[in-house]
Amino acid sequence: MKQPEITRNRTVDLVKTLAIGGVVLIHVAAPPLSVALTGSGDWLAALFWGTVSRASVPLFLMASGTLLLSPEKPLSLKKLYTRSIPRLLLALLFWAACYKVFNLLLWAELTPAALFQALKELILFQHEEHLYYLHMMLLVYAFLPATRLLAQYADRRLLEYLLALWFLLGIAYPTMQTFWPFTLVTGIPAQWKLNMTYACIGYTLLGRYLSAYRKPTRRLPWLLWFLGGVGLTFGGTWMQSAAAGSLAPHFLEGMSVGVCMIAVGIWGLCQTAVLSGWPGSLAVFVSKASFCIFLTHVFFLKLLARHGVNALAGPSLLTVPLITLLAILPSCVLYALLSRIPGVRRWLL
Repeated sequence: MKQPEITRNRTVDLVKTLAIGGVVLIHVAAPPLSVALTGSGDWLAALFWGTVSRASVPLFLMASGTLLLSPEKPLSLKKLYTRSIPRLLLALLFWAACYKVFNLLLWAELTPAALFQALKELILFQHEEHLYYLHMMLLVYAFLPATRLLAQYADRRLLEYLLALWFLLGIAYPTMQTFWPFTLVTGIPAQWKLNMTYACIGYTLLGRYLSAYRKPTRRLPWLLWFLGGVGLTFGGTWMQSAAAGSLAPHFLEGMSVGVCMIAVGIWGLCQTAVLSGWPGSLAVFVSKASFCIFLTHVFFLKLLARHGVNALAGPSLLTVPLITLLAILPSCVLYALLSRIPGVRRWLL
């Protein structure tokens, strides 16, 4: 009998496509944000790109929540610990090892002593910086038995209560804690805030909630969420950086109020876009390739930078999106090649 065709979640495809583009944008915009004169045209352009893309990791977490917390897709403890977590851990260690060797080759420092040091760092989870997302996902996976129970049996009101508590302690409190009068709070109340690594689990529940209970038909409310988040993130970062004389990244952090607003706005806009027939085949391909792009794009950014090609090579308004494209394209080609190798697509991509 013909097997039923697997229906793709088109909102997730569109979200993942935008999110992976945003991840690369963040990394490309980092040099001018750190080096350019604070408040200069290049710095502001880099801040703009860094702001509109800042919700990329929360969006990936929301997309994961939509898929992983779906009651229609069973996930036993056996499958979780014999397939899901081992697959993620294997991919993490493999690509982390590739980056260790790549960095040594890039700077001509490949020696037995350097390899031994790289091995120690690999075991201690001292990996390439962007791989922190996989470290967080291991925790997300470990909590799936509990979060799946919440997603399956909690009604809408209970989910809203839990999300409100998460937003208060994991998003709002950490954002406001550096401002008066919150700076006066000490003792146990100062520790009420959720650690960023654990707060990321809340984004998975947010993705599930928006998918299950929020079916938008109008773009304006979601556009306002997006623009409000961009304004808060961009304005807050500019003001704090101007006062400090260098980049103050507090409002750019993934667990800040502005970034959360951007993520909600983009998610709703993607849902409304799907009602209009999006995404197209290109976006679906990029969505499928997004994990590979995430894992490998830093290789190409490092190669470009080694030859003097980075966002500092020209006006940030143009160089940031251009270099982003130069990193994404070869990553897509690499995905097209590696995904054809038996076992690689299943375990490493």
